Amino acid sequence: MNMNRSAADATLSRVAFIGNYLPRLCGIATFTTDLCEAIASRYSGTTCIALPVNDIAAGYPYPPRVRFELEEKDIESYRRAADFLNINNVDLVSLQHEYGIFGGRAGSHILTLLRELRMPIVTTLHTILREPDPDQKRVLLDIAALSDRLIVMSARGVEFLREIYGVSPEKIDLIPHGIPEVPFVDPSFNKDVFGVEGKTVLLSFGLLSASKGIENVISALPAILARHPNVVYIVLGATHPNVVKNDGETYRISLQWLAQEKGVESQVIFYNRFVSLEELVEFISVADIYITPYLNEAQITSGTLAYTLGAGKAVISTPYWYAQEMLADGRGALVPFRDPEALAEQVNHLLDEESLRHAMRKKAYLYGREMIWPQVASRYMETFLSARSGHRHFAHDEFAVKPLDKRPGELPPLKLDHLNTLTDDTGMLQHAIFTVPNYHEGYCVDDNARALMVSVLLEVLGNEHAQELASRYLAFIWYAFNTETGRFRNFMDYQRHWLEVIGSDDSHGRTLWALGTVLGRTHAPALYNMAGWVFEQALPAVLDTTSPRAWAFAIMGIQEYLLRFGGDRRADKIREELSSRLMALYTHQRTDEWRWFENRLTYCNAALPHALLLCGEAMSDPSMTDAGLESLAWLTTLQRADRGHFVPIGSNGFYSQGGERARFDQQPVEAQTMVSACLEAYRITSGKQWQNEARRAFDWFLGRNDLNLPIYDPTTGGCRDGLHPDRPNENQGAESTLAFLQSLLELRLAEHASLSTED
Repeated sequence: MNMNRSAADATLSRVAFIGNYLPRLCGIATFTTDLCEAIASRYSGTTCIALPVNDIAAGYPYPPRVRFELEEKDIESYRRAADFLNINNVDLVSLQHEYGIFGGRAGSHILTLLRELRMPIVTTLHTILREPDPDQKRVLLDIAALSDRLIVMSARGVEFLREIYGVSPEKIDLIPHGIPEVPFVDPSFNKDVFGVEGKTVLLSFGLLSASKGIENVISALPAILARHPNVVYIVLGATHPNVVKNDGETYRISLQWLAQEKGVESQVIFYNRFVSLEELVEFISVADIYITPYLNEAQITSGTLAYTLGAGKAVISTPYWYAQEMLADGRGALVPFRDPEALAEQVNHLLDEESLRHAMRKKAYLYGREMIWPQVASRYMETFLSARSGHRHFAHDEFAVKPLDKRPGELPPLKLDHLNTLTDDTGMLQHAIFTVPNYHEGYCVDDNARALMVSVLLEVLGNEHAQELASRYLAFIWYAFNTETGRFRNFMDYQRHWLEVIGSDDSHGRTLWALGTVLGRTHAPALYNMAGWVFEQALPAVLDTTSPRAWAFAIMGIQEYLLRFGGDRRADKIREELSSRLMALYTHQRTDEWRWFENRLTYCNAALPHALLLCGEAMSDPSMTDAGLESLAWLTTLQRADRGHFVPIGSNGFYSQGGERARFDQQPVEAQTMVSACLEAYRITSGKQWQNEARRAFDWFLGRNDLNLPIYDPTTGGCRDGLHPDRPNENQGAESTLAFLQSLLELRLAEHASLSTED
């Protein structure tokens, strides 16, 4: 792979780097910035641009090299970034991968970007887990499949990719972590700059968090100072921004208290700020011994260790994976995790044996010459060119020109403005006059249950405000539950007075559906703990309901719940009872001409076959699956216009067997239940017709309907309340808006699942 500089310049004219970027404060930002600048400096003919990921709405004051900013939680920004790269003549993308910097479950949003790219991709893996959870493993496997080459920074990383993830070794390049080029200097040279002249300096640096193990060094200091009273310990680095956001400075304060407790506060110096590279080099230069006392072995790389090793420092570390490899052959010393006594003994040993310490320093410095950024930049360029030469020079299937019936239509962007407008401190308001909330109509548990389901789907897709919304709707549901009756109240006026003791059967079933969705999908303990209590208390009462739709909604909730709590026999028995009731209705009512559960089609019709499909698969009952598919197929045919668009049963009279079918008013919940049911049928059967039927129903929102007028309002993100014979209903209430949002989110989740399966 050896290439001279002129060949490289001629071959790669434009490289894009994706990852965090300075001035954002994190290790990935530092690495991405350093790599980008090293390539740009060494290869004058290569234009380097950066696409950082923002974790705050305001972003950061980036340098001109940054050309496009991704929003961590907004999956649409990843699609826009792919478009930007594809049209800007980028020759290659260098991705810096770390699970925590991208949105979605296990950082899955980045896959949306990678799948759309037309140029070669080289991914540097900063974390490779030995025991990944299913989401983490899936994401890494997908990234590996989409990347032309993978770069790791340790032999252990190569081993893990090969043995745990099944990646071919021919696809992997081992390139060390880059470091600045610094001279081999005596630690005493710059000590006066920091006011520690005449002192022996121990140093730890990096963004501060509890995993760093600094408390073990402080606990070791009394034994060190007893033999070497001139020692000072410098802890350099700001607290990690995520730690500050969640826990404030609790960890740093605990370290300060510990230093006081141990009587070493005068020998511990905290520099609570993020320093520039120039400042960092100066700090490293004054260290006699560098210490990384990390608490967990599962760290495949460490920029701080690489920096200090390459600067020729004597290093003591706990034996995390990267340290084991880098400090082998006398380049450093290892001590057990969480063992201050062993740490003190090793520090004292190195301070007692000056010749040993200097020999260690020399070995480390010489080893680090292969890690300086100019050398690493050359290695990266070799990998880039190898990826380019091995990349297929024809379009992937997804980029080929396809007729309309062979590719799905694009989904509209997610916009939550109207959802937020209808949400106040109490919960979700029922109705709106045009787009203005109608306080006269108050609230209902039905709409708060719908809103809770939407917020959980938002959480699954990585929305950063989802849990806050879910908490508000769940609080309303908690308040709606009447412990004396075991039922939910439904309607509440704007003054927060309940208007009934017991709500409708359907509202009870729908609320169980929402609670089950929380329990099956959220990762927020506060949400599923509260939802679990209400679900357990409210579930038995569904057996006393008489509405088939209440049974169907409850089945959906139970099914979600059992995904996480599959051993709950009571929930399983209630599901069995409700599904038997639905099956009995269908068997009794069905004829060859009327393949339905009742003698009348009313509202939320597709929920009934949807429930049977869920039960048929979960309970291994083919008769239920067949009944669900048969009734859903009959309903889709019935609700298809001659021109091919979706026509739901109208609410102005519905449709009785042998009677006249109501064409209007058409309601958004009918489209939503059809989308959900058809997606479930597609998941079970893989039949493409079900995917098409789901899109047919969804397109009703977008204007493929009797009037060719959109029901969805892209300016607000809301949805109009239905379709009259001559116009849409311009009011945008909760039920309609939530029906649209649920449909959109379920289609997006199905799209992600389909792409993952294809990869």
